[in-house]
Order: sequence, then C-alpha cells, then structure tokens
Amino acid sequence: MVIPKPLCTCRVCREARAKGFPYERTGPSAYLHDLHLLIDAPAEVAAQLNRAGIGRVDFLIFTHLDPDHVEGFRAVEQIALDFRTWRAYPEKRISLLLPEELNERIREISTWYGPVIDFYQEQGFVEPMVFKDEIKIGEVAIKAVLVDRDSRPVFIYVFEKDGRRIVYAPCDLKPFPVERAEVQEADLLVIQPGLFETGLKHGFAYPEDHISRTTLYTFDQTLELARQIGARRIVFTHLEEYWNRSYDDYLQLESQFDHVHFAHDGMEVTV
Repeated sequence: MVIPKPLCTCRVCREARAKGFPYERTGPSAYLHDLHLLIDAPAEVAAQLNRAGIGRVDFLIFTHLDPDHVEGFRAVEQIALDFRTWRAYPEKRISLLLPEELNERIREISTWYGPVIDFYQEQGFVEPMVFKDEIKIGEVAIKAVLVDRDSRPVFIYVFEKDGRRIVYAPCDLKPFPVERAEVQEADLLVIQPGLFETGLKHGFAYPEDHISRTTLYTFDQTLELARQIGARRIVFTHLEEYWNRSYDDYLQLESQFDHVHFAHDGMEVTV
C-alpha cells in the first residue's frame, strides 16, 4: 500500500501529504546503475524514473508477477514508442530478463487485446531474454534464486560484480532459501522487513493463521535471517502503510542498529 493511502486520514498519511517525500512512499522498485537495469515496475514507475532523473533503461527484470510489481509494465511503451510509426525507437528497446518460470507465466498479464508481452514484443518495445538460473551481462552476474512456493514463482536476485554481492528480496520471500550459497555473505541485503506485530492501525494484531504469515516472517525473524546468512548491511524495503509507521518512526528504529536502514523513495546506495 502506498503512503499516503488514498482517502486515508490516519497520522502517517496526513503527514505524508503535508511533507511529501521521503514521508510519501510509492511502489516497490529499484534501479541498478551499473546495468541501467530496472527491477520491477509498480504503477508509479514512470513518475519514479522521472523524479530520480533516470535517463536510460536497457534492462527490466521482475521478481514476481504480483500487481504491485508489474502494474507499471506499460512504461516500456511510454519509454520506447515512436508515435510516427507506433513502433519502438530501436535504440530504446528494453531487454526483458526472464527466468524460465516467469517466461511461462508472463503471458497471463493481459488486456482486452490479449497478452501484453505479445504486443510489446511485436511493436519492438521489449526483447525477451530468457535464462535459467544465471545470466551475465557485462561485468555483472545475475543469479535467480527461486523461492519454493507452490502457487506461483517468486525470485530472489543476486547481483555480483568485482567480488561484491547484492541480494534483492523485496517481497513474498518465505521460505527464504538460507541454505543456498548464492545468498550468503551479501555486502547488501535488500529485503522486506516482515510483519510488525505491534503498533498497527486500529490496534490490530495478526492471528497465527493470518494469510500474511504464509509469505512473510516477523521483523525479528527477518533480522535473525539476515544474521544467519551473514548480511553485512541491510536495507528494508516494501514498507506497508498499515504498519502505521512514518519516515521518522523508521529513522528512530534504525538508530538502534549500525547496519540497518529503511528505504525511502529516491534513496541511493553504493556497494
């Protein structure tokens, strides 16, 4: 849920409307400057790219196909379209990196006219690059680690360059594959913090059988997970409105640690 949530009058949403960014938060996305690589495309991604001053997107990759990660897929058309021909400028065509499991499912994203991937490929907006487990682009190795979920594929991505490692796991990461060598000893772990069980809106408390517990750990469990895999630095992302915490609240919480930060829109991190 974005902050401010539409029509909401809670403390967090009122403050976000009054102060703007970084109190305001849009959908989950990241950009790897080394490759001009966009990771996920929430509904707000076009505005995110403009606000961050991004001038080039060569690659796009999805962690999974939930709406909050793919609603902005149409940005590839907005980026690449030459309206004179209704096709893409060739130099603006985006390579869509697809692990095999997502390639099998991406056709399920459709409109009245059919699968969007078919149209985007026919018009030259994207060129799929299907891979299994790992692909190397330039000096960056990208490893796709599948989260073992029965219902739908979710991927954790590991980016490696010059001996440095980023593990990107923004959402639906349970059960996290802690045993995999690829996720060990990350210089940077980008991960959802898990459920906050206190301080929630309306005094809510998650019951033990709540559906969110099937996809997320608790905050304390996520900290322990990061310790188990030896993450040197942690950036928590995908922060939900209903957790009832403002930008200042997260700053106060991260002050309790020396290696933990909470992401905000426009945040830049160097590894």
